[in-house]
Amino acid sequence: MKDTDFLRTLHETALALAHAAGEVTLAHFGARVPDEAKADGSPVTRADREAETLLRRRIRERFPDHGILGEEFGEETGTAPVRWILDPIDGTRSFMRGVPLYGVLIGIEVEGEPVVGVAHFPALGETVSAARGQGCRWQEGEASVNDVEDLSRAVVLTSDSEMTRTSRLCPGWLDLLSEVDYLRSWGDAYGHALVATGRAEIMIDSVLSPWDAAPLLTILEEAGGRFTDLRGGTGIEGGSGLSTNGRLHDRVLALLAGSGGPY
Repeated sequence: MKDTDFLRTLHETALALAHAAGEVTLAHFGARVPDEAKADGSPVTRADREAETLLRRRIRERFPDHGILGEEFGEETGTAPVRWILDPIDGTRSFMRGVPLYGVLIGIEVEGEPVVGVAHFPALGETVSAARGQGCRWQEGEASVNDVEDLSRAVVLTSDSEMTRTSRLCPGWLDLLSEVDYLRSWGDAYGHALVATGRAEIMIDSVLSPWDAAPLLTILEEAGGRFTDLRGGTGIEGGSGLSTNGRLHDRVLALLAGSGGPY
């Protein structure tokens, strides 16, 4: 199930589906979008639901035996050892206010291992994607992390600096900020994409769901970087996320752990 041709088929299909879902979101984008509160307090819009509905329908048409996990409609098990993991709009709060940094995320697991990742940013016309063993793409070319080795030359990104500051990361977060060049809040999946394409060195998410993380592990590793949770664990179930160019990863983890032990 993990042969090269099969992974290439999954990758190309996921790219096409992400662009199709992106068109659905763009039909609603550009002004303040009404939302509802989900049970966990996070917002959801009509565009989130329409985009995920399209993704699920097209996956079932092409691969009826595959499983699907999506943010808006939960999990459908399949008979094949393949699971699609969907976030129809990553960065819904940005999307709702007409900020173009939101994304459509698709991750694919085979036998429980992440093997394909797509992060498509419809309003920017930008896509970063990867398949296991086949490298990382950015637009029409290859993507790779940069070679910065000194924290003093690094930019750190986060989705919500106040949430990070008031989480268990502090004081390690403040220690990190004292060593890097500067902080920016180009957050959600776009921050991780910036690291994968060499435009930033560190991206930190103190809270991350599996559908947020699903494409990032494959994308970062295929780009030559690293993606873990904030304890250093691999996988997509850690509840948090750290993307780096790889060279800085262990130092960032050590600073975040601080004197109080692991996050």
